[in-house]
Amino acid sequence: MERFNALLATKTDDGPRIAWSELGRDDLMDGDVLVRVTHTTINYKDGLALTGKGPVIRKWPLIPGIDFAGDVVESSHHEFKAGDGVILNGWGVGETHHGGYSQMARVKGDWLVKRPQGFTAAQTMAIGTAGYTSMLSVLALEDHGVTPQSGPILVTGSAGGVGSVAVALLAKLGYHVIASTGRTEEKAFLEGLGAKEIISRSELSGTPPPLGKERWAGAVDVAGSDTLANVLSHTKLHGAVTTCGLAQGMDLNTTVMPFILRGVTLAGIDSVMAEKEKRQRAWSRLVDDLDKEKLAAATVTKPLSQVQEIAPEILAGKVRGRVVLEVA
Repeated sequence: MERFNALLATKTDDGPRIAWSELGRDDLMDGDVLVRVTHTTINYKDGLALTGKGPVIRKWPLIPGIDFAGDVVESSHHEFKAGDGVILNGWGVGETHHGGYSQMARVKGDWLVKRPQGFTAAQTMAIGTAGYTSMLSVLALEDHGVTPQSGPILVTGSAGGVGSVAVALLAKLGYHVIASTGRTEEKAFLEGLGAKEIISRSELSGTPPPLGKERWAGAVDVAGSDTLANVLSHTKLHGAVTTCGLAQGMDLNTTVMPFILRGVTLAGIDSVMAEKEKRQRAWSRLVDDLDKEKLAAATVTKPLSQVQEIAPEILAGKVRGRVVLEVA
């Protein structure tokens, strides 16, 4: 494939322009692995990039898309050969390096992970950065000693990409999952993923008390701002909370009380620049710990050509679970 289609973001005098373009291999950036992209997905960060609501794209012109899966076409990297199935999540792809909204991608082999046996390319993008981030969050809770016996685990934004996979993972591992959502109509969906309790996000969006009633042993938070502050305030003694998003805001109006009186841990989750060993650990655990039927129930498949229509919906919280984008 000498010529291929890609969604290209360019700067113009009238502002950013994002349109489909026909490109050649010489238009791709440096890298030692060339990949034919078969599937990608859309995350909250992609929504920000495609709508211009956030400064995600920092190099122009650029192909957006922070995830992709596909097959190696050419490689000079020692770990990969033609025909290998691979996954990419993060590493600045879709931000400063051409990303996954393209039929072809050239990247550094050190950024790639071989597709685990047991997953199709489509399933890896049903997981995507959102699900991989969920697994990193679960691993962080485990590493901080939070077990199913410790008590309930709260998941905020539970009907979204990170949240839905986190609910499914935690439920399969035996945790009592409390799912927080602003979409009460998704109660049956969340219970199908394994949630034992559903609470309204309004319970967590008000002014947080310095220290509240102990309600959960740990949490996976995607919201930030007052939601995260409330989550921390209600976390049990020696509990742990992971933070990986800012859907409500990037501020954090809290006090030191949960940390010094209850020994609560706030663990930041970096999915973009995580070292390869941590990525491989996460993907290995996903093979074992993620129920594929629940993943399928939380996933819809659409053509990549519709990605610009989906972008404002994901920012508005109207996208349930995960979206796989097929690259024609």
